[in-house]
Amino acid sequence: MRSSTVERKTKETQIKCSLCLDGGEIEVETGIGFFNHMLDAFAHHAGFGLKLDVKGDLEVDNHHTAEDTGIVLGSAFAKAIGGFSGIERYGYFSIPMDESLANVSLDLSNRPFLVFNAKMAQEICGDFETAVCEEFWRAFVMNAGITLHINVPYGNNAHHQIEAIFKAVGHALKIAVKPNEDGSTLSTKGVL
Repeated sequence: MRSSTVERKTKETQIKCSLCLDGGEIEVETGIGFFNHMLDAFAHHAGFGLKLDVKGDLEVDNHHTAEDTGIVLGSAFAKAIGGFSGIERYGYFSIPMDESLANVSLDLSNRPFLVFNAKMAQEICGDFETAVCEEFWRAFVMNAGITLHINVPYGNNAHHQIEAIFKAVGHALKIAVKPNEDGSTLSTKGVL
């Protein structure tokens, strides 16, 4: 089983994350209802097992909680995937959600980079500040070693836009982490 556990404690957040790339239970508690919903959808659509317990300084705002969750989840992903060998490496998925569309392309390359082209239609979804969506994904990719391109060409409901993103990233990762036939590293260099 490709799995890991990561804990991180700062003056702003205390986070424990257990991740299994090959499935398992999903239990998410971040203190932000909408964020819980998104992370649950992400894990479900990726086929990952995820246990995530986050306590953050929500009396300030959502930023530290979202960003630090990305750091810990990304670190857990990197630890679980290992050296990026023996997997399909690339993933692409497109999710329509009512009037919104999210297109996601990613490369498990050990070269972290984020392209985030999504103008949110509203500033708040429930108790979630939509501006921190990009911060979460940036923290995730920088700590996971992933190149991730997120494009939301249209949509007028931020809930639909963000949910489409989380589901599309989940599906694209499900494709990319799939073991390849010969266990090799999919690179002309031989290593990533």
